[in-house]
Amino acid sequence: MKSKYKYRFYPTDQQQESLAQLFGCVRVVWNDALASCKSDKYPGYNTLSKALTQSKKTEERRWLKDVSSVPLQQSLKQLDTAFKNFFDSLKGKRKGKKVSQPKFKKKTKRQAATFTKAAFSVKGEVVYLAKIGDFKPI
Repeated sequence: MKSKYKYRFYPTDQQQESLAQLFGCVRVVWNDALASCKSDKYPGYNTLSKALTQSKKTEERRWLKDVSSVPLQQSLKQLDTAFKNFFDSLKGKRKGKKVSQPKFKKKTKRQAATFTKAAFSVKGEVVYLAKIGDFKPI
């Protein structure tokens, strides 16, 4: 069973900066992967994940190491799901209306990052996010 909770957090200035960096990194990883998919045929999640690891080792993308790798990998998994839904929609395997191709992400007011169990923990009233710190809901 999946459960979902909704809380309001007011991060400190340092945490806001870390979150902004995380959202930017997630967006860059999505856009880079999508650009490589549009230039060639869709390579698959494993190839994209290897490419992410290699890009972290380059000088111009070294800053990707400053954030948790879990949301970056989740971004690639979400792109993989988006492409699978698109291809299934083209072939008629997917019920409902047609799904369009994944689009590039822009910097807008709404930004998101997905954490799995490996990157966060809840202890009492405190939520810990990897490489960001402790959050306490108000």
